[in-house]
Amino acid sequence: MTPGGTVRPAASASGCYEFNGFVPVVHESAFVHPLAAVIGNVVIGRDVYVGPGAAIRADIGGIVIEDGCNVQENCTIHTFPGTTVVLEAGAHIGHGAIVHGARIGANALVGMNAVVMDEAVVGAGSIVGALAFVPARMEVPPRKVVVGNPARVVKDVSDEMLAWKTEGTRLYQRLPAAYHATMRPVEPLREVPPGRAGQEVDYQTWSRTRATSGQRGSADR
Repeated sequence: MTPGGTVRPAASASGCYEFNGFVPVVHESAFVHPLAAVIGNVVIGRDVYVGPGAAIRADIGGIVIEDGCNVQENCTIHTFPGTTVVLEAGAHIGHGAIVHGARIGANALVGMNAVVMDEAVVGAGSIVGALAFVPARMEVPPRKVVVGNPARVVKDVSDEMLAWKTEGTRLYQRLPAAYHATMRPVEPLREVPPGRAGQEVDYQTWSRTRATSGQRGSADR
């Protein structure tokens, strides 16, 4: 309770909060980290991952996150008043990115710390490079790579690049089940136990992938 007598809302173990009569709708297979904040008129689909520090705030408009999307750590998803933000199925929102009043197409990727502004549309299968700024009302056609501030189209998304992106998103689509099954609060160990195994994931960066396949990435052009 504040000094003025009002009651502060309690922290939510689910990371979800009612606002103005709107309660978030989250599919049971999705994972929302307790340190995320999902507020108000939000709908989250199947196998969605929402990382710690993410803010998904639908207080003045709606937010729809379709099946298989991921919203990574410290992302912000917010609306322009009266509008609905849509992340179509398989959209991949990298660490620290901001999507404000925009639409992200199916299987598109918004890179780390990129910003996508009001009424912008990122087409299906497109890739927004890290740190890019997509201005309001920009329309990125399907399967394009955009980089820079302001963002500009620099190339097509090749079949190989799209396959690489899709496989990365599949890793995130498998995470919710693993988090539900194994994540729990613990006291940390004080030393590394003997025989502690590493984590094996058969996935490489795009630069390594293109090096082994003979492809050239956006940094090469």
